[in-house]
Amino acid sequence: MIKVKLSSVFVNDQNKALEFYTKILGFEKKVEVPTGEYKWLTVGQENSEFELLLEPNAHPAAKGYQNAIYTDGIPATMFFVDDMDAEFKRLTHLGVKFKSEPATMGNVKIAIFDDTCGNFISLCQQL
Repeated sequence: MIKVKLSSVFVNDQNKALEFYTKILGFEKKVEVPTGEYKWLTVGQENSEFELLLEPNAHPAAKGYQNAIYTDGIPATMFFVDDMDAEFKRLTHLGVKFKSEPATMGNVKIAIFDDTCGNFISLCQQL
């Protein structure tokens, strides 16, 4: 059976990303290994095998991709929440910039925010 245990999101500053993803979003740092100019840097949640790699956008193709989807307002990934209204309020209070208020679309409620590291991230609550 195939299992997903790691996915990545390109970031334009790994240290800034680590700060945002841990202090604002509430993930914990899982791995930080220097690899020269950059590092293998992952975050995750307690008791979860899944990790998110905060991958530097150092390659020109990665930087171009990240800039293009950001410019077009396309989220780089999606995170799920149990209570969108509470999470929207919490993150807004912490200074997170959302593109708009949460919107219900069928059986989900979605809001998109800027992660300060070159990405829009979509939050989703299944209704």
